[in-house]
Amino acid sequence: MDFKEELKKYQQQINEELERHRRKQRCPEEELNQAMEYTLMGGGKRLRPILILATYQLFKQDIKMCMPYAVAIEMIHNFSLIHDDLPGIDNDDFRHGKPTNHKQFGEATAILAGDGLLNDAYRIISEDLVCSSKEELPLKIELLKEFTEAVDRMIAGEYVDIKWEGKKITGEELKYIHENKTGALLKLSVRMGAILGNATKSELEILSNYADKIGLAFQMKDDILSEEGNEAILGKPVGNDKELEKCTYVSQYTLQGAKEMLNQITKEAMEQLEAFGEKAEFLRELALYIQNRNK
Repeated sequence: MDFKEELKKYQQQINEELERHRRKQRCPEEELNQAMEYTLMGGGKRLRPILILATYQLFKQDIKMCMPYAVAIEMIHNFSLIHDDLPGIDNDDFRHGKPTNHKQFGEATAILAGDGLLNDAYRIISEDLVCSSKEELPLKIELLKEFTEAVDRMIAGEYVDIKWEGKKITGEELKYIHENKTGALLKLSVRMGAILGNATKSELEILSNYADKIGLAFQMKDDILSEEGNEAILGKPVGNDKELEKCTYVSQYTLQGAKEMLNQITKEAMEQLEAFGEKAEFLRELALYIQNRNK
C-alpha cells in the first residue's frame, strides 16, 4: 500500500469512529450539537489521530485500544479551531472553504460548541478508563495525565501568541509559542501511540524527538502558506497573520529563511526514525507530507 492509500485508510477509520460519537437526538440543545458536528466533521486532515494509530502500529497492529484517544484528540483539536477563529482571537471567517463556526451559528453557540468538544474528549477518555482492566489502568492514567498537560500547553501557547502580536520577539520566544500552541498536541499524539504500544524508554524518547520536529515543521509550513498559499486550496484567506502582526517564522526569518528551516527540520525528523527501519516508512512519508502540503 502506498502512502496516499494508507493515509486515506487511516482517515476513513477515524471518520467512521467519529461518526459513532455524533449526537443525533432531538433535544432543546440540538443546534449546539449540530455546531459541534459542523466543525468536527468539516473535512480536517485527521493528522493527530493518524499519528496515534501509525505510531502504535510500530509496535502492535490492532488499533482498537487507540481509538478512544484518537477520537478525543481530534475533538480537542477541533475545539481549538473553533475558539481560534473567534472574533476575540484570530477573527477568521472561513475554514476548509466554509464559514467558520461563529459565522454559521453565532458567536455564543460557537463558544459553547468548542466547550462541548473539549468536554466530550474527556468524557470519552473517562469512559475508556472505566472499562479498562486492572492491568491497563495504570498505563491509561499516565496517558490521561499527559493528555491534560498537553491541552494546558496548547492553551498557554495560544495565549502567548495573542499576547505577543505586534511585538518584536526572539527566535526562542517564537519557538516557545509553537512548541506549545501547535507542537503540544502533535507530540502528545505520537507519545500516546507509543505508550499504548508499550514502547521502551529509549523508543519513546526517539519518537518524542521526531514529534518535536514535525510539530515545528507543521507550524513553519502554516506560516509559509499564510504568506504565499492558494486561497482556493487553503479554504481561507491568505495574509491574516500579517494583518494581525503575528509573530511567525516568515516575519522572523523571511520567507526563504522559513523554507530553508522547514527543509532542515523535516530532514532531522526523518533521521530520528532510522532505528525503526522500514516499519517507520509511513511516519517518514508523513513528515514529507507536512513539509509539502498545500493546505
